[in-house]
Amino acid sequence: MSAENNEFEQLLNDSGSLVSIHNGQIVEGTVIDVKEDEIILNINYKCDGIITRDEYSNQSGIDLTELVKVGDTITAKVLKVNDSEGQVFLTYKRLAAEKSNEKIKEAFENGEVLTAKVEKVSQGLQVIVDETRVFIPASLVSDTFEKNLDKYLGQEVSFKITEFNPKKRRIIGDRKSLVEAEKKKLHDEALERLNVNDVVKGTVKNLTDFGAFIDLGGIDGLLHISEMSWGRIENPKKVFQVGQEIEVLIKDIKGEKIALTLKFPDKNPWANASEKYAKGNVVTGKVARMADFGAFIELEDGIDALLHVSQISRERIDKPADVLSVGQEVEAKVVDFNEPDHKISLSIKALLNDRANDEEDEADDAANTEDEVVYDSAEKAAPVEEAPAEEAPAEEAPAEEAPAEETPAEEEATEE
Repeated sequence: MSAENNEFEQLLNDSGSLVSIHNGQIVEGTVIDVKEDEIILNINYKCDGIITRDEYSNQSGIDLTELVKVGDTITAKVLKVNDSEGQVFLTYKRLAAEKSNEKIKEAFENGEVLTAKVEKVSQGLQVIVDETRVFIPASLVSDTFEKNLDKYLGQEVSFKITEFNPKKRRIIGDRKSLVEAEKKKLHDEALERLNVNDVVKGTVKNLTDFGAFIDLGGIDGLLHISEMSWGRIENPKKVFQVGQEIEVLIKDIKGEKIALTLKFPDKNPWANASEKYAKGNVVTGKVARMADFGAFIELEDGIDALLHVSQISRERIDKPADVLSVGQEVEAKVVDFNEPDHKISLSIKALLNDRANDEEDEADDAANTEDEVVYDSAEKAAPVEEAPAEEAPAEEAPAEEAPAEETPAEEEATEE
């Protein structure tokens, strides 16, 4: 009987070391068992403490065995004491949220930046700061409208608290202001870094009919369609793609506007054009495009020349398309070269006239040559035919003897 008394006395002594428990109390316990959806704690009470998965975290579908192990110490808050069933229900996340609220409140009042992981995307971003939910509306996610916010899911984002009302569970975050501030910083740094005539790398950010906007690292520059090539560009979208990296030359900087170009001076086809396409030269090119007033002939990349409709043929034509086609190779004569304005005028008609005149000159030369040949032949044959004429004096000898014939008459007259 004394042994039973000793055991009962021991139980009384042990019960004296147990703590009292009530709702809302903060307790500390040691993990004695962990399941996927439940944690069992020894809280130094006659009943063990239980933390369910829903009371451990706001994250859905988590496996508690991957987050907690036996022997860990956890501080939690008492939700409900059920002595009759031998259970004490605890919450870990609500206690963490209360502590988090203090942290968020301080950040709100001081304008501090917080960072948290995006747990859900729905009309904005939902992040959790130490078990406190913070909502970032879609309008405050970025400085530009983003239709698809799914790319942020699972990522950590930085933001500021713009509204804090935990009683109404309304805690609003703002990421947009941070994005704008960062871009402003990069913008100012870029303006200080960039200079006219610098060759820099950039990324195609946006394409329009009149050009492309290039991200130079904090500031955008405009690459106008007329500056994309020494040649002609019909549509920037046929040449570039968004996200493409290119190297450009800074042509001009006016305030915050940066003009870019791909017309590098060392690749200027007009540098030696005055010799290649001097007035009077005969050149070959391809029909690039046509209009009612004429055809534009591409002599080389970056150099086009105008072949006016009146200069296409020696005969009258209504429009270039009647006799020419795009891509056709033509040969023409340069009739005008305007280097300052980068204009060249061609003429097939003049080339045909020159060739016709050359043919006439060749025909005249051939006729003159034939006449000279005939004349030379006659000149060489002439001495043989004129030889008797040189012996004429011998035939005239009797005429010199005429006085001898007249002698009898003189004598007769004397006799008379």
